[in-house]
Amino acid sequence: MTTATPRSPGPLAGSTPIPGPTMAPASPLPGYRGPTALADPHLYRVTKDITDATEQAALSRLLTVSLIALLVFAAISVALAWWMAGRVLHPVSVITSTARRLSAANLQERIALDAPPGELKHLADTFDGMLDRIEHLVSAQQRFAANAAHELRTPLAVQRAAAEIGLADPDPANVRRIRGKLMEVAEDSEQLIEGLLLLSVSDQGLQRREPVALGDLARTVTAEYADDAWRRGLTVATDIYPLTVDGDPVLLAPLVRNLVANAVGAPPMPVQGYGGSHNHPDGRITLSIDDRTLEITNTGPPVPAESVPYLFEPFRHLEARRHAPGEGAGLGLSIVASIARAHSAEATAHPNPGGGLTVRVSFPARLPE
Repeated sequence: MTTATPRSPGPLAGSTPIPGPTMAPASPLPGYRGPTALADPHLYRVTKDITDATEQAALSRLLTVSLIALLVFAAISVALAWWMAGRVLHPVSVITSTARRLSAANLQERIALDAPPGELKHLADTFDGMLDRIEHLVSAQQRFAANAAHELRTPLAVQRAAAEIGLADPDPANVRRIRGKLMEVAEDSEQLIEGLLLLSVSDQGLQRREPVALGDLARTVTAEYADDAWRRGLTVATDIYPLTVDGDPVLLAPLVRNLVANAVGAPPMPVQGYGGSHNHPDGRITLSIDDRTLEITNTGPPVPAESVPYLFEPFRHLEARRHAPGEGAGLGLSIVASIARAHSAEATAHPNPGGGLTVRVSFPARLPE
């Protein structure tokens, strides 16, 4: 068996051969010099130098522009920061300059900062409030010094006049009268000095602390003034609950004594300086202790409400001082307020509707260490 070998078909008889595509060589691009041009070292070096020079010039220009922009922005930032700092710190400068100008002669000056709410505005207002308190304290001290000098000078002048009159007329009766006057003036001066010393001691605070039965102390002091109250026709009522406070008994005794003496209208025992009579004959006094508060109420002439806060200042009187015997120097309630502050207590007063005064001394639950 014979296998036929396939044979490629030849051209058909009578057909015309079709010519295949002819690849003509491409014409070179204009300016192209062939691979030999790229291999020219001189041309490559020139091209690279030009490229590097261009890059260096661009980088140098960019650096210059960047530095100029940085300097301009830095100058603007510094100027803006300086301006903002000046605006922000201006209140501090105002506060500092005001504080440097302040003295005893111009304590009435205030900052009065005109600024939106904020920390510096709050600081300036606090500083103004502190100046208000300092001005009040300095004014009170100046009044105290002036009044103390006047109160001390008056009895000295009376003593000198009495001594001159007594020496001018050696009559025994006149000498006895002058002697009695000198003793009376000396006693008033002693009261004033004792009151000033007690006020000074109480302003310094407590020197010792111990439990004090304030209720028993109030009963004892009330009994001391029973005769004075009876001679003036006064009715004394007490409503005292047991109360023990931590404090100095040497100071608490004058506190209660000045309150009772002020209500009765008699000098304290022993004399410490007092505020004068605040009662009238056939009047009434009520002393009570309850809820850690000592309260004493007395009848008497009407007390103007606007004058009540000033009664706790030294040498304050409801009426003009006449320097009459037993009138007092006006230290009673100021001593009460000072002793109360030393015990971290609060002394307050208010006028009664029908006349007279009510004074309260409220003690804390525990004296701070």
